[in-house]
Amino acid sequence: MSGTDSHSPHARGARAARRRPRPSATERKRLVRAARTLARGALVAVVAVAAVACGSEDTGPIVTVGAGDSPQSRMVAEIYAGALARTGLHTRVQDRVGDRTDQFAAVDSGEIALFGDVTGDLLTALDSTATVTKPDAVNAALAKALPQGVVTSDPADGTDLRPTIVAASRPATLPSSLKDLAPHCEDLILGIDTGAPLDAQRAPLDPERDVLTPLRTVYHCTVTRTVTFTTEADLRKALSEGEIHLAVLSGPPAFLPGDGADLTPLSDPDYAFRAAMIAPILRKSALTDPQLRKLNYVAGELTTTALADMVHQIRDQSAIPASVARDWLDAHAL
Repeated sequence: MSGTDSHSPHARGARAARRRPRPSATERKRLVRAARTLARGALVAVVAVAAVACGSEDTGPIVTVGAGDSPQSRMVAEIYAGALARTGLHTRVQDRVGDRTDQFAAVDSGEIALFGDVTGDLLTALDSTATVTKPDAVNAALAKALPQGVVTSDPADGTDLRPTIVAASRPATLPSSLKDLAPHCEDLILGIDTGAPLDAQRAPLDPERDVLTPLRTVYHCTVTRTVTFTTEADLRKALSEGEIHLAVLSGPPAFLPGDGADLTPLSDPDYAFRAAMIAPILRKSALTDPQLRKLNYVAGELTTTALADMVHQIRDQSAIPASVARDWLDAHAL
C-alpha cells in the first residue's frame, strides 16, 4: 500500500501541529499583560522622542545678564532676567562678573548681554570732566560717554541713589531742604561717611570733591567743620549722641540696616549730588524692541524703597534673589 502511514511518527507530528491546544486562561492573561507592557513602553518611547524634538525646536540663544559683586547688583540683574524671560526669551544671571571694567569687557566679548548700573556713578567713572548733575543732562551725557556698541535703556526714575544728608530727627532749627541750609552752614559740624559704601560698585565719598564743593557751588553752603567716619555705624552713633549736627551717607538711608528709620533726610532739589538712577547697560542690538519695552516697563515701576526692600531680603535675610525678583515682577504685573 502506497502513501503515508497514518500512524507513522511523521504523520502524528503533523496532525499534532495542526491541532495544537489553545493556551490556558492563565497563559492568555500573561500574554495580554506582556502585550500591554510592550505597548506602554512603545508609547513612552514615542513621547520621549516627541519631547526631545519639541525641546530642540523650543531652545534658542540664552541671554545672560551680568551682576557685579554686591547684593544690589545681583538683585537688579535678577529683575532684568526675570522680566525678559516673560517675553519668551531664555535668560540666565551670571553673578560676580567683577567691577565695571570687567562688566564692560564681558559685554564686549559677548559673555553677557547686559548689566544694571547707576547713571551718575557710571558717568563719573567714564567721564571725570562731566559737570552735569540733573537727571536729563546726566542721561544725555552718559549716552555719549558709553563705549562704542554699548547703549542704555530708560533709567528707573523712581530710584534715587544719590548721597544723602540726614539728621537724627528733624530739629526745629534746621530746614528740611538743602536749599534753605545756607544760613546755618557756618555753625554746622558735618559728619561724612568715607568708609566702604553699602553697594560695592560705588566709590567711597571724597569729602571735598563729593560733599563740600557741591554744597558750596549749588547751595552756597560753606561748611568749615567736618568729621569723617569709616563706618556708617560710628557715623550714626555720633549723630544720635549730638557730636555732629548732620551726617552724609553714601546713599539713601533706606539701604541701611534697620532701613534708617531713625534718620531724617534733607531733600536736594537742585541736585548738588549727581542724579543716580538704576539703568540697564547693554550691547547694541542685543535685544528686540519688545524686549526693550519690557525693560522700560520695569524702569517705570522700580523705586528706591522697593529696591532697598529687596536688597534687605537677600542681604540680611538670605532670601533667594530670583524668588524675590519673581515676587516683585508678579506684584507689578510685569
